[in-house]
Formats: sequence, structure tokens, C-alpha cells
Amino acid sequence: MSTTICQVDAFTDAPFAGNPAAVCLLEGPRDDEWMQAVAAEMNLSETAFLLPAGDGWSLRWFTPAVEVDLCGHATLAAAHTLWEAGRLPGDQQVRFHSRSGLLTAVRKGGWIEMDFPAQPVAGRIETPPELTAALGAEPVGLYPAGWTHLAEMADELAVRELGPDFAAMKAGPCGSVIVTAASGRPGIDFVSRFFAPVVGIDEDPVTGSAHCVLAPFWGGRLGRERMVGRQVSARGGTVRVALTGGRVKLSGQAVTVLRGELA
Repeated sequence: MSTTICQVDAFTDAPFAGNPAAVCLLEGPRDDEWMQAVAAEMNLSETAFLLPAGDGWSLRWFTPAVEVDLCGHATLAAAHTLWEAGRLPGDQQVRFHSRSGLLTAVRKGGWIEMDFPAQPVAGRIETPPELTAALGAEPVGLYPAGWTHLAEMADELAVRELGPDFAAMKAGPCGSVIVTAASGRPGIDFVSRFFAPVVGIDEDPVTGSAHCVLAPFWGGRLGRERMVGRQVSARGGTVRVALTGGRVKLSGQAVTVLRGELA
């Protein structure tokens, strides 16, 4: 039996921008080894696997190397695919059961809004010299953030100009890091990039889960609950964020660029 698979550009309103994710619509359970092999074959930062489950869908995310606990752009792509494929009415909420608990998505005025857990940073720590060397620049602050670290840079230009040594980063004490700075551009509150060589992703184009860290960090700095972030990778993408208690509403757009079947 063939399996439907799509490739979706997430956090963008135009093809060939944002962050591409594969979405695999399963008709029945598949073993972990097979899903990991498919993710490696797709060779995108994330492949999402969907299986009907109770009142919603079981959702799992695999990089080409490992399974991960949370992925924003592939969740956005998964919701977009379900509505576009007619698996759910366009006005119906999507409910995902995942390693990170229940996640939901709804359509709002041409955007898809997802409900994710917030991940506040811990207190500032000293920046390891290995990280400074790997980044090629000195952060003005480094903060543990659960599954990763957040490095604040002096300004937007410092974020844009980084050219990390990914092998050194992978071997060092911070195998993944969000780098960020305030933005001086109208309509954008902060910028970021995300490097994760430890899970096989040197630079992720647009990272929803990173905005679960960025939203409470910049919300505290700016004294705001609603903000707009721009991830300034080569492909680039825009993420709207809204803080609601211990949750973050992440909003983005998505475009399907490929539909096919796994033989």
C-alpha cells in the first residue's frame, strides 16, 4: 500500500522560502526504524508522521538523524496538510497528541495558530569559550533553555553575520543554540537564528519550537504579550507569537510545494 507524503514550506506565504518539512500521512502504525529511514531519505530538517488517534492525530517528528520531542514548523506543515488534503474541515481545530502533550492548531485569517508550551530561560550563565569560538563572536548573554541554550547578541547585524564552525559547536558543551537580538525594523520585534548540529541540523531555516523560548524571553524584555519574530536564515521566515500564561500561540503561513507517494 502506498503512503501519501507532502513537502510543505512553513512560516512563509511563498514557495521556496521558510522552512521545508515533509508530512507523511500514515494509514496504520509503522515502526520507528522505518520512520527514521524515511526522514533520512527526505533529508529535511524534520519529517512529521501523522496517524489518526482518538479525537485527533498522533504526531511524531524525526530529523534525518533522531526523533525529537517538539517541532513547530513541521506541526504547522502537518496542520496545513490535513486541511488541504480534506482530512478535516477548514474551520475545525486540529488536535495533535505528541511527546510534548496535546498541541492544537486553528486557522485564523490566512494564518495557522498553534498552541505550544512556553519554555522560559533559566538564569544567565558564563559563556563557555568553546561556544564563543564556534560562533566566531561573543554573546552578550547566555541562558540555558531546557533542551537548548539562548545566546543574546549585541544587535541584529551580529546575528546576521555569524558563520559558525558547526563541527566545533557539535563537539562543545552547547550542541544547539538559539542566537537572537532586538530588531530595529518596523513590524519586527526580534530576530533569531538556530543552530543544532548535535541533531544533524547545522542551521534550521525557521524554528517554531525556538520561539517557545524566544517569546517569554523577549516578552519579559519588551513588556509585551504579542510580538513578531523574524528568523534571518538564508530562506527566512516570520513567526507571530502571543504569550498566554504558560503557553505560547505561534502563528505562521504555509505553502505545499510537492505531493507524492511512498511506494
